[in-house]
Amino acid sequence: MSSIWTMGELLVEIMRPQPGLGLYAPAPFLGPFPSGAPAIFIDTVARLGHPAGMIGGVAADDFGRCLVDRLHHDGVNCDHVQRFEGRATAVAFVSYFPDGSRQFIYHIDGTPAVMADGHGVEMVASPAFFHVMGCSLMASDTFRARIFGVLAVMRHKGAKISFDPNIRPELLGHRRLQDVVGPVMDHCHILLPGTTELAMLGGQATTEENVQALFATTPIEIIVVKRGEQGCTVFTRSDAIEVPAYAVDEVDPTGAGDCFDAGFLCGLLEGLSLQGCAEVASAAGALNAGAFGPMEGNISRTTVAQVMRTGAVPAELLVRSR
Repeated sequence: MSSIWTMGELLVEIMRPQPGLGLYAPAPFLGPFPSGAPAIFIDTVARLGHPAGMIGGVAADDFGRCLVDRLHHDGVNCDHVQRFEGRATAVAFVSYFPDGSRQFIYHIDGTPAVMADGHGVEMVASPAFFHVMGCSLMASDTFRARIFGVLAVMRHKGAKISFDPNIRPELLGHRRLQDVVGPVMDHCHILLPGTTELAMLGGQATTEENVQALFATTPIEIIVVKRGEQGCTVFTRSDAIEVPAYAVDEVDPTGAGDCFDAGFLCGLLEGLSLQGCAEVASAAGALNAGAFGPMEGNISRTTVAQVMRTGAVPAELLVRSR
């Protein structure tokens, strides 16, 4: 049976409980919450009923247990999640602000989050998609090279490459974006950027110009531009499909884009139209945004279908606990 795989950082998030509390002063935190963009993505794939596999690393500590137990519980294949003794699992501290912006302090480099080597991935059977996150490529130069190596193996096994640029300035530092993401763009089939990320990759003035520039210079087949509450646009080389977002009483937007990615690829696996794929993706993202915590939200095939049927996230599907 076709599967979806990813490789990247596994971490826990320690979060401010409400917007406006910066990270520089004493104030409460909540957590740990299982997180890491690739982990959020692959957990959503599993909850949507598709074979899903994670390649990454955690420490042999309680934070690592928090992560792996959650992935196992939701059905993710963790055979290629390595455990490292004598280390500490990666952590991100997160604060939100009333304008929707976020602030991160990462403790990733030098942790097990960037130590996995992908050993044994040659045994993975029938990968349909290998999904890469830009934040994983930015976390460590050595880890980036290992992800490229696994990407080559997955391509050889027939997997299509999907890519969410997920640009984190705190991780990119002074490196040139093209130097970090170029080798993925050279093999990418499905690109899932936000509008700002699309502009950074395309270098043009408008969305349409950026899309055409990327189609002209890469093997990309589908570009899905995510606009949050304004919906998304699915571009192919011959068409553009506008898909509105589903209304939701937003609690926490972190992870919604990662859940969107998962929903879109699951739709492709199911043979849905591009419109249908985007609707599944938007429903998964909205359900995630209706809960506090990056990997949270009442996401399943049933709840996604309910959101698509009603046109919004019903109040009974929101997750209110903190």
